[in-house]
Amino acid sequence: MGYRKVAYLVVFMVIVSSLLILFKPSIERKKSVEYYGEVIKLPEPSFKGEMSVEEAIAKRRSIRSYKNEPLTLEQLSQLLWASQGITEERRKFRSAPSAGATYPFETYVVVGNVDGLTPGVYHYDPFEHSLTLIKEGDFREDLKKAALNQDWVGKAAINIVLVAFYERTTNYYGERGVRYVHMEAGHIGQNIYLQATALGLGTVAVGAFHDDEVAEVVETEGAPLYIFPVGIPG
Repeated sequence: MGYRKVAYLVVFMVIVSSLLILFKPSIERKKSVEYYGEVIKLPEPSFKGEMSVEEAIAKRRSIRSYKNEPLTLEQLSQLLWASQGITEERRKFRSAPSAGATYPFETYVVVGNVDGLTPGVYHYDPFEHSLTLIKEGDFREDLKKAALNQDWVGKAAINIVLVAFYERTTNYYGERGVRYVHMEAGHIGQNIYLQATALGLGTVAVGAFHDDEVAEVVETEGAPLYIFPVGIPG
């Protein structure tokens, strides 16, 4: 491909990205997955913490051992906001960058031990900063089996499951969009790591699992890419 064709392609992609960002609220609202179970409004997230970004980066580690103690609803709220929360109300930009603001990820939480929250599988709605109950019950053991029996998945107070809907991004960027989705998974994952560290919690990125079995646990048609067990370090 000649220099001029490459330049035209770059200009075209910039224009598409700009248009996506400009019209993003209506696009995202239309494509979000909807559930109709009990809705739990989460506490408002805090925008100022006790640990600096620099300290959180320095202290970030993968932690696989957790105490059998509950998380608070405030901690869960903060983690979900850091992962995919709205940070700009007018255009609905989120906490993690996304190619063309296409936001291909949906966030699910397998809750086992959170004060004031019934164990179950939940879907996070970033627009309302709320959880919708998909099904009630403690499904951590099912998720553990789907994740090749990794103990930390079964023992964590919660598991955050990131699920990709590739077409949201590939519809605009073609095959290149697959790479952008994977980049975004990394952005979200690091946010979860740093927020967990700042809250004094432990987490680890889990990528080894049977995709179809994880999808069955959280009842999604998307592609699970990451599981983040979170708990109080043991």
